[in-house]
Amino acid sequence: MESKVYRMLPGGDPKTGLQPSNLTPPDTFTTGDHTELNHTVFATADESVLSGVWECAPCREEIDSYPVHEMMTVISGSVTLTNADGISETFTSGDVFFIPKGTKCIWHITETLRKFYMIAS
Repeated sequence: MESKVYRMLPGGDPKTGLQPSNLTPPDTFTTGDHTELNHTVFATADESVLSGVWECAPCREEIDSYPVHEMMTVISGSVTLTNADGISETFTSGDVFFIPKGTKCIWHITETLRKFYMIAS
């Protein structure tokens, strides 16, 4: 296995920045802005581990079962997560949080969100 250190930059790749992405269902966007961008900094060969930078315009999605384990650090913007018990918590710039695979939640980006992510499936 190659041993290398990867620098995570808030703007993504220094040469190409963040590129269009389509992970968010179009009908979940809550404004006319449907911008979604991503830059994967690291991925294992089988993509079971991913890390990078992701940005998304305001949206709201009810998730029955979060598809991966994901740790995130908010670079800018705001996201409110509501768990199955109805308890909400808002995360903004500098906050770090983790969602375990299988979690039922409402993911509500209230202000365009940019985050670092580390995913394990």
